[in-house]
Amino acid sequence: MIVRPLFFLLLASGALSAPVDEPLQKVLAVGREGEGNPAAAEGVASLSAAALEDLPALIVALGHANPLASNYLRAAIDALVDRESAAGKPLPVAALSGVLLDPKAGDQPRSLAFDLIRRVAPKAAEEMIPGFLADPNVELRRLAVERLIRSAEAASKAGEQDDATLLYSQASSAARDVDQIRSLADILTKRGHPVDIPKRMGFLMHWDVIGPFDNTGLAGFAAVFPPENEWKAEAVYPGKSGDVRWQPLVTSDPYGKIDFNQPYGMLKETVGYARTIFNSSQEQPVEIRLGTKNAWKVWVNGELLFGRDEYHRGQRIDQYILPTKLRAGPNEILVKCCQNEQTQDWTVQWEFQLRVCDSTGDAVLAKDRPPTPQPQEARRRPAPAK
Repeated sequence: MIVRPLFFLLLASGALSAPVDEPLQKVLAVGREGEGNPAAAEGVASLSAAALEDLPALIVALGHANPLASNYLRAAIDALVDRESAAGKPLPVAALSGVLLDPKAGDQPRSLAFDLIRRVAPKAAEEMIPGFLADPNVELRRLAVERLIRSAEAASKAGEQDDATLLYSQASSAARDVDQIRSLADILTKRGHPVDIPKRMGFLMHWDVIGPFDNTGLAGFAAVFPPENEWKAEAVYPGKSGDVRWQPLVTSDPYGKIDFNQPYGMLKETVGYARTIFNSSQEQPVEIRLGTKNAWKVWVNGELLFGRDEYHRGQRIDQYILPTKLRAGPNEILVKCCQNEQTQDWTVQWEFQLRVCDSTGDAVLAKDRPPTPQPQEARRRPAPAK
């Protein structure tokens, strides 16, 4: 386990008492599939009875816990806090602020520390919120954006429209959550300040696509079709119903949806590929964030990041988050998108949306990103044949 600085200092300084160290290790050792559950359950019982001075270290330990261990640890922390609060003992605000103000403590520990500070020092906590406007913790940043929005609303009601627009614009620049970005874009557009949503969120709008290949019996997800092994712009390959070749597909959808039904028609049991080049200004870690109803795979520079063989379970922005590293200069992104045999109206979507961002959700833009395509008069999806 990698121990971050604050956790190490708490252990070394004795802030984490010896009776708590062993049960904490039992909890952190639980496997993602439940290995070590009995020992972890014993650890939770011991941690629930821990002393109040151990609380900050237990909170920091959340940053080192897998999801199952995190659930165990939260249960112990909640029991400890409820017990000590019922006994009238004050929470250690100074130590909790040390967790909150340490950017290396991790998102979950910092968010929990702030929630506990809010319980015992609500006025001070409220005064701290504006300082989160550029925080890497998206939950804390969201609070600061919400506060700015309330200030903008108050300015608007007072007739101070220029002030309101400036506050809404600042909130829009700081927002990282999709719902806030969309809401603020609508507000600013109505105020005569349209937001370039695809650029603001980093959606990739220009692709080359090829298909349809065969997905009869759902065999296409595992099948390796030629685009997975090579890029030849002029190549012609045997497809499901004849020869297929690469062609450009540019979307003007405000949320970057690349619709395979547009060039190919509303087909079923098919596979399509989309390829684009992302010209990175530097070598950098990024997140590829994908939304789709279809089975999919994503490669970056020939390396498979992940795939999911599942169909029509809903689609949302940032549905799948794939950390990767871009090299300086051109980077190839390849998406495989599979359509199944279902024919109900809610299964017609054969599409995806993909954006590149940092770990907070802020857009990372290609250094040669073209202007955002403007909406077309034509329908995004062709009408069904009569």
